[in-house]
Amino acid sequence: MVRLKQPAVLGELLVGVVLGNLALFGFDGLEFLRPAAGHGELLAIGKGSLAATTLDMLARIGVILLLFEVGLESNLNDMRRVGASSLIVAVLGAVTPMALGWGVSRWLLPNHSWHVHLFIGATLCATSVGITARVLKDIGKTDTREAQIILGAAVIDDVLGLVILAVVQAIIVQGSASALEVAVIIGKALGFLVGSFLLGEWLSPRLFGVAAKLRVHGMLVITGLVFCFLMSWLASFVGLAPIVGAFAAGLILDERHYVALHVRDERSLEDLVLPITTLLVPIFFVMMGFQVDLKSFLNPSMLFLAAGITVAAIVGKQACSLGVRRDVDRLSVGFGMIPRGEVGLIFAAIGQGLRSGGEPVIDAAVYTAIVVMVMATTLATPPLLNWSLTRHDKN
Repeated sequence: MVRLKQPAVLGELLVGVVLGNLALFGFDGLEFLRPAAGHGELLAIGKGSLAATTLDMLARIGVILLLFEVGLESNLNDMRRVGASSLIVAVLGAVTPMALGWGVSRWLLPNHSWHVHLFIGATLCATSVGITARVLKDIGKTDTREAQIILGAAVIDDVLGLVILAVVQAIIVQGSASALEVAVIIGKALGFLVGSFLLGEWLSPRLFGVAAKLRVHGMLVITGLVFCFLMSWLASFVGLAPIVGAFAAGLILDERHYVALHVRDERSLEDLVLPITTLLVPIFFVMMGFQVDLKSFLNPSMLFLAAGITVAAIVGKQACSLGVRRDVDRLSVGFGMIPRGEVGLIFAAIGQGLRSGGEPVIDAAVYTAIVVMVMATTLATPPLLNWSLTRHDKN
């Protein structure tokens, strides 16, 4: 893919799709690698074969380190400057696809419960920051204003997605969601985001100061990873995605926090983390592709729904680009918010576990349509974003 002037992540996804569907051609020798949990989630630890469990653990670590690396390459002050734009983009990018998804579902599934329409809309509001972050890194555009807006909006989208998912779940299970429940969810999310920056500014220089006093080779990368996983755990503890914590950790860390270790190791933290991410990050994207079942395309009745929600997913995210100033490439911002990836699949998996009138909110047919939508948005984003961000380059 790199030789074809495309981001490497596209090749990793396609390799995963091919390996995950070899059984269609009579070869099932790799089926022992398939996640046992199914439903689009990465493997639940402790289930399935040892190889599948190991790959899942490596994939989880890989995507955490990817966002940590992207955070290290970003600048907190730059993110603050685009904070208002990121917030507007995130809100528009959540509300518009959700409304379009509701409308498409109600039009194409007139006999289904309104709970189904609500949950399909909620599924479309998610954004997979991992895909976009990898594309931006592959093409060397993480320091652009568009990239900062996209990454900031994607992090806010995770918070909004959490709130929307929790509210929708409460409505389906209880029939309503109280204002107190919504306030608690929002409070935890905002508390983590604000608290992480305050804690990080206080904790990271002290953590690296202790590491510097140990006078042991390699302490810069070890301490950096400890801080990354600590923030990821804190994010998970309050109900957010661990990758939000990893991105916050990378964003918080500044060279002034670890200047003593930097002088001793003679390399930056970004350089030291690079060999680890080069090994682990591709595993995550290959395993994402591995979970795609091409048999989904054999269900013609659901292809109409798949096409409808895919169009809603893409158009809805383009609408969010209206929230940025005219001197910013709106097309690139819209393209960067398109992929749903593992986030959309996890939303759909939760819908399969919810019941409305004794039936799952997301049945097998609707889940198939969502999988096709996730495939389309995930595979379309790398070439589209690569083209939009590089189309004005002179060389």
